[in-house]
Amino acid sequence: MSDGLPCMWMRGGTSKGAYFLADDMPGNTAERDAFLLSIMGSPDPRQIDGMGGADPLTSKVAIVKKSEREGVDVDYLFVQVAVEEPLVTDAQNCGNMLAGVGPFAVERGLVVPEEEVTPVVIFMENTGQTATALVRTPHGRVTYEGDARIDGVPGTSSPVEIAFEDTAGASCGALLPTGYVKDRIEGVEVTLLDNGMPGVIMRADEMGIVGTESREQLDGDSALKAKLEAIRIKAGHLMNLGDVTEKTIPKMTMVSAPANGGTISTRTFIPHRCHSSIGVLGAVSVATACLIKGSVAADLARIPGGNPKSISVEHPIGETTIIVRLDEAGEVASAGVLRTARKLFDGTVFSRRRGEDDG
Repeated sequence: MSDGLPCMWMRGGTSKGAYFLADDMPGNTAERDAFLLSIMGSPDPRQIDGMGGADPLTSKVAIVKKSEREGVDVDYLFVQVAVEEPLVTDAQNCGNMLAGVGPFAVERGLVVPEEEVTPVVIFMENTGQTATALVRTPHGRVTYEGDARIDGVPGTSSPVEIAFEDTAGASCGALLPTGYVKDRIEGVEVTLLDNGMPGVIMRADEMGIVGTESREQLDGDSALKAKLEAIRIKAGHLMNLGDVTEKTIPKMTMVSAPANGGTISTRTFIPHRCHSSIGVLGAVSVATACLIKGSVAADLARIPGGNPKSISVEHPIGETTIIVRLDEAGEVASAGVLRTARKLFDGTVFSRRRGEDDG
């Protein structure tokens, strides 16, 4: 492993991390995880001896391969590498890193580009669901230049539109794992749901906050974090996720009335640090909760008219718009989101040799 592996480092949405071809990765999970911890520099709060950016949002990995599934172009496995713990998990998905999978697949020759826009059908191995990404490929080449802008990323880039379908219950077996729109855990009313990302939705005021605090304020609130974790552990069992003590799901989202003209305001823990924005699939789950009558979020949301609906999910650094289509019964049939991606470097990444001295 000391010889290094081919790797493309990319920003996908508001996340950043390593993209690998599955064929280039170590043959077993233990070797893979040790390699990923090493290249990221974990466990260490600064990740000083690796490529990680000392934040869960910049310590991520996408592993991609040509798919053998009918009608699917590539399979994508998302892996989260913890920053301060020797923990590597594929128990969740990541819709931000997903934004880079299409461009990466074209760049690596897994998908033949079309003349202007190339649709890339992606099977998400973590959840068994499929998404379609539209990648801009003028003259048959991926471009990262464009006019699309997303909150949390400076400047503009080429748009990557992603459409999700059949994501309900991807991890928990049902959209509402307990069968109820509301449950009560640790004295707090919550909505437990899974529409691509398992989430625990609760009112900000029930957690003792306003809901417009900065990420830094919330990260420094030890009492809040302890209460969130107590709820999360119990929610894990109720959501068919088992013991989530060592897992990064479910995500914990506190909601309040929109403050900047959106549909709902959020503050999300992922799960032990406050997200600087909100994950794509986390936003899909929150948007879905807004449209479920009687849910914690629906009580606060300002729902726009029409179908499809543009659900603006506010977060600490702006908003994420989820385009939701409803079926004839008024239930969520599909969701889409606009993301961007950018290639940062393409080369070889090296792990630390076993036995090397600290110093």
